[in-house]
Amino acid sequence: MKRLPFILLIILLVGSFFAFKSSVARTPPGKYEQIMGLMGQILAQGHFSPQNIDDDFSKKVFDKFMGDLDFEKNVFLKSDYDSLAALYGNRIDDEMKGAPVESFLAISSVFDRRIRETSGWSRAILTKPFDYTVNESITLDFDKLSYPADNNERRDRWRKKLKYLALEKYVDLVDERKDNKHQKGYVIKKDAELEKQARSRTDTVIGRLFERYRAKYTDDDKFDMFMNAIANTMDPHTSFMAPIDRRYFDEEMSGVFFGIGAALQQVDGKIKIASINAGSPAEKSGQLQGGDIITKVAQGDGPAEDLMGYNVQDAVKLIRGKEGTIVKLTVRKTDGTVKVVAIKRAKIENDFDTYARSAIINDPVKHTKVGIIYLPEFYAAFDDPNGRRSYLDVAKEVQKLKEAKVNGIIIDLRYNGGGSLYDVVQMVGLFVGKGPVVQVKGRISKAEVLDVKDESVLYDGPLAVMVNEFSASASEIFAAAIQDYGRGVIIGSTSTFGKGTVQRNFGLDTEEGITTGGESDLGTVKLTLQKFYRVSGGSTQLKGVESDIVLPSYMDLLKLREKDNKDALPYDEIAKAAYVPWKNSWNLSEIKDLSGQRLKADSSFKIIRANSQWLVRENNESSLNIDRYREERKAIKAKSDQMNAAQKLKNKMDVTLLPSETSKFSGDKNKEERAKQWLKGLSEDIYLNQAAYVVDDMIHIDRLAKNAAAVPR
Repeated sequence: MKRLPFILLIILLVGSFFAFKSSVARTPPGKYEQIMGLMGQILAQGHFSPQNIDDDFSKKVFDKFMGDLDFEKNVFLKSDYDSLAALYGNRIDDEMKGAPVESFLAISSVFDRRIRETSGWSRAILTKPFDYTVNESITLDFDKLSYPADNNERRDRWRKKLKYLALEKYVDLVDERKDNKHQKGYVIKKDAELEKQARSRTDTVIGRLFERYRAKYTDDDKFDMFMNAIANTMDPHTSFMAPIDRRYFDEEMSGVFFGIGAALQQVDGKIKIASINAGSPAEKSGQLQGGDIITKVAQGDGPAEDLMGYNVQDAVKLIRGKEGTIVKLTVRKTDGTVKVVAIKRAKIENDFDTYARSAIINDPVKHTKVGIIYLPEFYAAFDDPNGRRSYLDVAKEVQKLKEAKVNGIIIDLRYNGGGSLYDVVQMVGLFVGKGPVVQVKGRISKAEVLDVKDESVLYDGPLAVMVNEFSASASEIFAAAIQDYGRGVIIGSTSTFGKGTVQRNFGLDTEEGITTGGESDLGTVKLTLQKFYRVSGGSTQLKGVESDIVLPSYMDLLKLREKDNKDALPYDEIAKAAYVPWKNSWNLSEIKDLSGQRLKADSSFKIIRANSQWLVRENNESSLNIDRYREERKAIKAKSDQMNAAQKLKNKMDVTLLPSETSKFSGDKNKEERAKQWLKGLSEDIYLNQAAYVVDDMIHIDRLAKNAAAVPR
């Protein structure tokens, strides 16, 4: 870990100069006070567009934290909100400047008390049958709700929540009885028995929720949420990570971690082993198998931590650790026996789910082969010079596709949330060659142009890039550069996510204060320092990248993008960079016209467009009257089933793996099965099918141009 004076650290990273007054020596002694004080410094001195840390900022943080704890607005009372706001709504900024931490502890205390109350209410409510003939409804759009005025209103909200959950289960049980009543050996139960069974199942689900509150909502867990509320108020991508969360983040970015090599799933509130990786420490131990339930986890000879109330991600964080260390799992075997299994952690590569992979779409009628490269994220093993890098892996996939003589390539960046800036710049170079890729600007520094130095182009043929509303950050840089150069066609949602900001990690350390690199004992702040700008001058922030060819989707109508977050930084523009557009044989307007004609005649996309709009309107409220509930669910299911069917091709595409891809997964049944399912999904994907049509158009136009050029004149 490297300790830097914070002003020097900022100058090195963004070339800016900020007034700095060191206050590390004055930081109060408590852990919470230390973290709050360091957070106040780093936000005020280093953030790209810092808000004043004053009473207004404090009020925003207060509202955000209260909302994070109680997003359904059925825990806190209006009087809780008012009294806490009066005492602490204007205090959080003072705590960030050195005052003792009281606001978070007070809010946490009230939350814990209210949860204990609601836990008791839930048990009492679920002891009595629900009357499903009453005409009442529950609001599922929680933004429309205010905090309840009194305990009667709050208890009634819990009653409706429990009734809604039980109604779902009761209807399922009644339908199951109807479907199985003629089955030999099936025990037919009366309505009253099924209603009681539905309440019992609801009690189990809610019991797990309260158990999770007990196990995972400690003061430290809620403080992490509180720190994130502070960070997110500055902007949605500035965040706080506790040390264990920072390690997990780095592992997910690199695709490499040190663990036991077992896939986990949550079943009936328990952490169960779903499968075991071939050659992993879990397999070599010979003591674990699919179906085993992990009940406790201990670090070496330390105390075992009970996993009751934990979700899969929480459990994974405990099981992973440093290479060569011992983790002890208390396991209930499928035969009911309980044993403690000690396993030494080793390097695990999550290659199938993390790394780039490719396939080929074969069209024997058009005599074309279109390669598809799937890239889930722009990964990079930052701490390992010999580790995997996404742009190098993509280059290998491109080369393999070229050797397979594909006529065009699709880069699939759907759901790709970003990653390494260096890798995305180099990856653009594979298709464009030498030239600027993106501009990066700090708080007061001049824009820096990041470019590719290598003039060589690995692939110069027809190219399409698939995106959706979850394609963010580095994905948007790639799509924007390809679009600005006119190098390929962007296909997908109306626009990408709209994250055009740059973050860097800074450690918060008891002894060292604010640091860069390595692990820090108090946590890590991911701080927004800069913004991205396209080579054409516009930011990718808020606006994202608008697709050249828009394919209707349900998610496109949901408020999930950056522009839907009130704390997002604004869109702006700077001067263009000097770049030379790509010379294509095809014309974008012609490609868009051809695609438009297909989409206009495609009944599947008509169904998706119409049903999406209807579903968005209808899912904000639900009746608690069983007859009306059935009518609503029937209508929603019909629309949803219709839309799901529309999203699957009736005539599947012929999609195959390259021989080298097939050999990658041989010997590991789990990976072989996932590869098989991936291919099946690709073959039925109507969005990929439309992208393949677009590339086919580009191939056809390219062939015509080449043939015309070859004719003697």
